[in-house]
Amino acid sequence: MTLSPADQNHYTATLLTDEADHDTLAALRADSRVEFVDRAVELRAALAELRPPVGAELTDEPLRWAYFPWRRTVVGVLGPRAHRRLRLDRNRNLITDDEQQRLSRLRVGVIGLSVGHAVAHTLAAQGVCGELRLADFDELDVSNLNRVPAGLLDVGVNKAVVAARRIAELDPYLPVQVVSEGITPTTVETFLDGLDVVVEECDSLDVKVLVREHARARRLPVLMATSDRGLLDIERFDLDPSRPLLHGLLGDIDSAALEGLTSKDKVPYVLRILDAAALSPRMAASLVEVGTSLTTWPQLAGEVALGATAVTEAVRRIGLGEPLPSGRVRMDAAALLDLVEDPLATPPTVDPVDDPMPDVEADSVPEKVAAAAVRAPSGGNSQPWHIETRRDAVHLWVAPEATTAMDVAYRGSAVALGAAVFNARVAAAAHRRLGEVELERGDERTPLRAVVHLHHGEDSELARLYPAMMRRETNRHHGSGTPIDAAQLDALAAAAEAEGGRLTMLTEPRDMARAAEILAATDRIRYLTPHLHSEMFSELRWPGDPAPDTGIDVRMLELGPTDLVKLDILRRGEVMANLARWQAGSALGDDTYERLTSSAALGVVTFRGRTLTDYLRGGCATEAVWTAAEQHGVGTHPVSPVFLYAHDERELRELSPAYAEELGDLQRRFRALTGTGADESEALVLRFSIAPRPAMRSRRRALSNAAPA
Repeated sequence: MTLSPADQNHYTATLLTDEADHDTLAALRADSRVEFVDRAVELRAALAELRPPVGAELTDEPLRWAYFPWRRTVVGVLGPRAHRRLRLDRNRNLITDDEQQRLSRLRVGVIGLSVGHAVAHTLAAQGVCGELRLADFDELDVSNLNRVPAGLLDVGVNKAVVAARRIAELDPYLPVQVVSEGITPTTVETFLDGLDVVVEECDSLDVKVLVREHARARRLPVLMATSDRGLLDIERFDLDPSRPLLHGLLGDIDSAALEGLTSKDKVPYVLRILDAAALSPRMAASLVEVGTSLTTWPQLAGEVALGATAVTEAVRRIGLGEPLPSGRVRMDAAALLDLVEDPLATPPTVDPVDDPMPDVEADSVPEKVAAAAVRAPSGGNSQPWHIETRRDAVHLWVAPEATTAMDVAYRGSAVALGAAVFNARVAAAAHRRLGEVELERGDERTPLRAVVHLHHGEDSELARLYPAMMRRETNRHHGSGTPIDAAQLDALAAAAEAEGGRLTMLTEPRDMARAAEILAATDRIRYLTPHLHSEMFSELRWPGDPAPDTGIDVRMLELGPTDLVKLDILRRGEVMANLARWQAGSALGDDTYERLTSSAALGVVTFRGRTLTDYLRGGCATEAVWTAAEQHGVGTHPVSPVFLYAHDERELRELSPAYAEELGDLQRRFRALTGTGADESEALVLRFSIAPRPAMRSRRRALSNAAPA
């Protein structure tokens, strides 16, 4: 084997191993002109740090030595698969692993290695091809260095060789072929043979047409970036082999008719290709000067880099079969900079943090009872009820128009209505007007009704709850880790029992962590299921929202500034679609996990039965527990999972078709963990903690139909 560092045309690295190439490596080590660079320890450490961890097929891959004769340097490199995985790790998830594998089979030819140098290097750097073929007859000169990323030591070397060497130093495993005689009628067929995409960036008009003539015959797509106002031309001869060359801008002219033109003679044709009216003013003026004060048309490194970006994206789309029609597009950086917007010109306004739920002005007892009822909690603060007052009663019924996907068969609405009924009873007792509660069957307007009658009746135990019930709030602060004492736990359990429910409390750290894992997983599913995600973010209200009386004010989420900014990403459906497609997004449940594991306890309110009236009674028990927690200074935050109100596989599929099986498994695990019986239903899951009071409470819709007492 002969290795000549002075070989002018050498452009590929020689790959060597200690076992098979011992003598060659020894000879290189003995050559004082050759430098060895060995970073094996750092490379293996970097490979080990990748997430997710790589398998033994990569970590056990033998190291290689890459000899670059033009640099007189030998570099230790990982094996081919490990090198590719490490080098392209920062592509993920902008390009997925599966997409990267598909693109690694793509063979791309680049013709003209001035502009084409940046294109070829970007294609290689981004890993969107598995083989490159480069063609240019010309040698690099100093005037090329305004746009070709090379140096004075490369002057006089074939341009394609210069590009190939730079790519070899990036990835010695990437196959690169060089056609140093350029594209001619003799070489064009061999060059195109086996390619998937052609990038044409040469100056010769006859070669431009020649390449397209043969590419069209082979049904190969052709891309061309022109260094003025980011112009990209796309010719999908693979989709339409009858398409005119260069979009028909040169008419029916063939390559032979364009051969041998001077730079000045080319200008009329160039103007037709570039669309003279769309040229930048400076480029248009410069073309007038070609052949007089200018040798040829000017090009800038920034425009070349922009063109390389556009071509690489086009190659990626073609390689992955994504939509990309024939035509042209301009990505004019200069024009875009004319559109700079200053965020300081329109600073965001944030309302002062206050309590947006003022006490309702109420004169009559029915109005006071109704005002207490509307303070009840509901999923997403949707307030899925209608409330009307009469002289001696308050009527409440489920509002079907307020239902959501998680409110399966109105069960969540029934729980909310039960909480409102409990509040109404407490208020009635406090005003010594407590009568019986009548539950009515639904009709065409609503699935469930309740009437709280207001007679002269007392219940001192309920009346004692009135101040705490009116203060009751959702506390989303992270917990302090302070445990809840046994007396407080007993009081919460007794409150549930008094309303016919049962409260199961998890307090052991191990059980809390298991519950946190389950609920975090359901939150991930909620984010990744399109309609659930859309409904979740429709519940949030930002300062200045035109409908502040429902939903959850983002300031109540108790998020730091960084996490609030993240909401702008998390609210985007297309972002969630990507995470779902990648089977990723495990971090989407992190906030729930952290809140739960910082809390003192997790409670589940259960009851017997499965009808809507049973769920209403479960809502009464839930609000009784929540009020008792308020009495004892315990912060309460509902963290109910997606599966809470689903009874069977069909309902789970309706909730989340793609994750129904996982939801079913999570539901079974959660019910087992909390000891929920087969004959029991779950009304709500509550997180309890000792934490600072929230800065504000959710708003409520105003009562508008009160009748005089």
